[in-house]
Amino acid sequence: METATLVAISISCLLVSFTGYALYTVFGQLSQQLRDPFEEHGD
Repeated sequence: METATLVAISISCLLVSFTGYALYTVFGQLSQQLRDPFEEHGD
């Protein structure tokens, strides 16, 4: 394979991994630990 192809595949894998981790953090089990600072400061 060419170097450019390997770099493109590597960057794509990193992007997909980061997106998957972000979605898991937002919607997964860890989301129960997140807090909403806007709801804490009710007007």
